Amino acid sequence: MPYILGLTGNIASGKTTVGLLLLELGAAEYIDADTVVHELYLPGQPLVAGLAQEFGPDIVDAEGGVDRKALGDLVLGDPARLRRLEQIVHPRVFSALSGRMRDIPEEGVGVLDAVKLVESGYSQLCHAVWLVTCPPEVQLERLIRDRVLSREDAQARLDAQGDLAAKLAAATEIIDNSGDLPHLRAQVTSAWERFTHQIGLVNPRVAPGEGVGGC
Repeated sequence: MPYILGLTGNIASGKTTVGLLLLELGAAEYIDADTVVHELYLPGQPLVAGLAQEFGPDIVDAEGGVDRKALGDLVLGDPARLRRLEQIVHPRVFSALSGRMRDIPEEGVGVLDAVKLVESGYSQLCHAVWLVTCPPEVQLERLIRDRVLSREDAQARLDAQGDLAAKLAAATEIIDNSGDLPHLRAQVTSAWERFTHQIGLVNPRVAPGEGVGGC
């Protein structure tokens, strides 16, 4: 049976960097829920038609996939629409994630990265839940820089994340990503050693490389 390590945290907190570090340390696979959503939003996917029916044709781009910015602009700031979006998308994402987790090697560790890991019930599939935290001002600057958003749009996305209460309650490890990469790497390494000891995993340590940049 594979082991699932859940990785969560609000947007732009640095979960991807933590996931890459875990691959260096010996995790067998890193599954990013946001990447799965991207794939479900591609042209020809059944979810596109369902979202267009619910939210209108303007959320479909010229290629026939979901225009994520148009959809985000529509639901951000509207809790009812956001809840409806989650009701439509989450079952499809859950099914896709479950399929990918079945492909993780026996006795291997798969890392499942999802912003709403706890709120969507994905944490029930996990043997541990790690929460990555980061100061809001750093998250804001990352969103502006990496997603080429205006400060107002970036702040709206942060505001839509909600507080961390549910994530904190479920977390078995808290990873503080307020420092530099060496500081983050040290925390992840220590937490990984505790996790593998807890599950009794005999997994030779893979020495971390230098290829992971800040996130």
